[in-house]
Amino acid sequence: METMSKKECSASPYDMTGQVALVTGGGSGIGRAAAIRMAHAGASAVVIAGRRQPEGEAVAAECRAAGAQSLYVQTDVTREGDVQRLIDIVLTQFGRLDAAFNNAGRQERRAPLPAQESAVYDAIFDANVRAVFLCLKYQLPPMVARGNGSIVINTSVSGVRNPNPGLSLYSASKAAAISLMRSAAMEYASQGVRINAIAPGRVVTDMMLSSGIADMSAVAAGLPLRRMGQPEEVAEAVLWLLSGAASYVVGHVLAADGGFLAS
Repeated sequence: METMSKKECSASPYDMTGQVALVTGGGSGIGRAAAIRMAHAGASAVVIAGRRQPEGEAVAAECRAAGAQSLYVQTDVTREGDVQRLIDIVLTQFGRLDAAFNNAGRQERRAPLPAQESAVYDAIFDANVRAVFLCLKYQLPPMVARGNGSIVINTSVSGVRNPNPGLSLYSASKAAAISLMRSAAMEYASQGVRINAIAPGRVVTDMMLSSGIADMSAVAAGLPLRRMGQPEEVAEAVLWLLSGAASYVVGHVLAADGGFLAS
């Protein structure tokens, strides 16, 4: 796996000193970048959850090199038993959970809506909505018990405004995840838990590169910044939402999109 550059590994301005953090889908892309940022921001422990063991173990090693305790837990976040086991491991190993980035997600192959199969619908909504529900279900009780915690859910600009013909299921699932986030945020703000969402736009990740877009340079040229985003840039926004720097931010969808939604 490619290691991060010195610039990418520079210390985050958002303090997570002493916190126990969890990242789902942490083996690559935005999840990987966020996990490593957490370690550099002073997190005492960063737990990496995902289905791909080699990638997850490699990110955990990078977090340990940055000074955090870290372990990889093989997890399918669409399975309730896996999620419950994941949170049990976090609490057993580290005693608490302070911050969670629910990043895992999935996108269908680009096709017109009538061409999509019911099984694809199930897979997309399981990964992008059911998984969020399950993570919140098991992350919230230990945070509420301590009266403190912060959760960020990775959604998409597609959940706010659909820029992707042929990805109707992905867009609908991300809109549902945003609605679920807002409902949970209103339920638990008074109990000390802040819940927000990040909505990335065109970011250079494996999922973006496999989305079927023929000309990435044309996509970049159509953005106000005239370039694609990098996972590390989104990770900084995630850390801000998780950190005390965003202590008065609840139920918010932060677009890290190079100006897409404003254009």
